[in-house]
Amino acid sequence: MKEMTPIARGVRPFSRMLRLTAPNRADAIAFVLLTGLAMLVFRGAEGIAEPLSRLRIEPVTLDPAWLPYYALRTTLRMFAALFASLVFTLVVATLGARSRRAGQVIVPALDILQSVPILGFLTFTVTFFMGLFPGRVLGVELAAVFAIFTSQAWNMAFSFYQSLRSVPSDLDEVSRGFGLSPVRRFLRLDLPFATPALVWNMMMSMSGGWFFVVASEAITVGKTTVTLPGIGSWLALAIAQRDFAAIGWAVGAMAVVILLYDQFVFRPVVAWADRFRFEQTASSERPRSWAFDLFRRTRLLPLLFAPVTGLGRLLLMLDPGHAVTKIPKSDKQAGRIGNAVWTALIAATVLFAAWTIGAYVARVLSWGDALTVLGLACLTMLRVLVLIALASLIWVPIGVWIGLRSKWAERLQPVAQFLAAFPANVLFPFAVILIVKWKLSPEIWLSPLMILGTQWYILFNVIAGASAIPTDLREAAGMFGVSGWQWWRQVALPGIFPYYVTGALTASGGSWNASIVAEVVSWGDEKLHASGLGAYIADATAAGDYPRVALGIAVMSLFVIAFNRLLWRPLYAFAERRLRLA
Repeated sequence: MKEMTPIARGVRPFSRMLRLTAPNRADAIAFVLLTGLAMLVFRGAEGIAEPLSRLRIEPVTLDPAWLPYYALRTTLRMFAALFASLVFTLVVATLGARSRRAGQVIVPALDILQSVPILGFLTFTVTFFMGLFPGRVLGVELAAVFAIFTSQAWNMAFSFYQSLRSVPSDLDEVSRGFGLSPVRRFLRLDLPFATPALVWNMMMSMSGGWFFVVASEAITVGKTTVTLPGIGSWLALAIAQRDFAAIGWAVGAMAVVILLYDQFVFRPVVAWADRFRFEQTASSERPRSWAFDLFRRTRLLPLLFAPVTGLGRLLLMLDPGHAVTKIPKSDKQAGRIGNAVWTALIAATVLFAAWTIGAYVARVLSWGDALTVLGLACLTMLRVLVLIALASLIWVPIGVWIGLRSKWAERLQPVAQFLAAFPANVLFPFAVILIVKWKLSPEIWLSPLMILGTQWYILFNVIAGASAIPTDLREAAGMFGVSGWQWWRQVALPGIFPYYVTGALTASGGSWNASIVAEVVSWGDEKLHASGLGAYIADATAAGDYPRVALGIAVMSLFVIAFNRLLWRPLYAFAERRLRLA
């Protein structure tokens, strides 16, 4: 037997020591990162409990030295809103998908809420939250978080709802065969199946929230304006002072923040969520994340998530375990009667609300005003249809290409998040300058501003749909030589269609909302105006004409609901009936 050299005898214990201490090094790095994160959270939360007078003593300035602190405050608000949106999605979307009676209320309510302008929410929520904490910054902070919440929650709720409605039929039959209770079905089937698409829509919602940061951080109550420290208030001040250098600083800070939370939050979550993809053959390309690999080797992270896992185990322990498989005939009859009564109650409530709004508006306005608003709504609807069609032609092929290539998805993920997060209102001054300089028609060239911030809903949902196409289905298409238009018609489009409908529905509702700021654009003394419902609401808001504001918002909600019911809901039903994986 050959004797080992001294060097070889030293290398083996050293390599063994490295293997033994690797988890310790991972724990040490994770401890440093989590400690730094905790310090940032405490630093950003310092001013929340202070009195409102503190904001007047220390107003927002355009000094770049304050920009990191402003970025920290904005990021904390957005993640607080994202957490609230996640809880709202898991509860409300699940009720809407699994309960017929709840769905009759929740789905139309989501249609209406996504069409209501963010300023409409701020009108009554600011007073409410400031009343909860009078004279404190916390009340205004909660109002800002709620405003950002309204820009994130509806997209996530629609995505989760669509995923629950398109659970593969064989998995649904297995869950029914085992008699899983609603809680066990949710934890064992619904939540894992919907997680990959929900993660992508969380990224989109986080990015979409940047569009409303300016409105949420500069809050007006009566004749008083409260400006919270943040990137949104920085941008509002820079635009008001026409300071392009300060705007550039804000965009640069946004890029850094997006890159950081992409690396430390969303990319690890995407890599973790890949385990829940519905496929029978393992994919050769998996999303990778150095942070996820690091955290997975730690012994500290399971301790931090112990309360979450403990809550899941507690729910399973308290759950009876099995659902009722056979319903007595008398209960079925009672259920049909209950459904009829519930539907009648909903119809009566809707009619009462419509009568109340109509009576309020009729006291001041005439039928001629209503007809005028309907005509303006038709113009805005035409713009929305054209823009959604153009955005679909552009982003569906790109989204499919990215979603099928996980390596490119990793590279382009932060770029897509930055483009989606880029505040479209920063580009409005350039649009005004170009339209005035080239003497273009505002009726046509202001229209693209409506889709700048909402087109990304289509891209992110298509990427999620393409990445969810099972690997075995892709390999079977390759083995049978399916290519070209046949591949798009039989593989790609059916695979992404439910996700595309969710993205197009959300983009459509967001475009209606964005029309309020896109159809009336100003820069200095120049003001451009395009005929449409958004311009009507913006002009009425500026004039303080609340009956016309109410009429405009009511008509917008009516058009969005009709649009969803006549177009998107039938497409949802078609996807559930014909395009479910089985």
